[in-house]
Amino acid sequence: MEFNIVIAIVRLEALEKVEARMQEIGVRGISVTKVKGYGEYKNFYSKDWMVSSARIEIFAGKARARDIAAAIMEVAHSGLSGDGIVAIMPVETVFRIRTRHTAAADHL
Repeated sequence: MEFNIVIAIVRLEALEKVEARMQEIGVRGISVTKVKGYGEYKNFYSKDWMVSSARIEIFAGKARARDIAAAIMEVAHSGLSGDGIVAIMPVETVFRIRTRHTAAADHL
């Protein structure tokens, strides 16, 4: 089975809604990291322009990745600059450390 990874950078205040939506649509696991950076939106009051955001990573089967990305955009959208980005990238293989076997996309 083919895998993708969905990576989203969203406002910290949108994170709780994104987490709840992922649970609603049956996403079995996500990783969240607090990150700093700037892109379209910059914090001009900060010396380095950096803005704190949340980075979300979700491994999923290729067939499901677009639905996950759409769900993230649905709940994280405010219409303002700095809402964030979502990227879908291919993944060659996913291994489960516990079993040392490759994972099936429908079990992620």
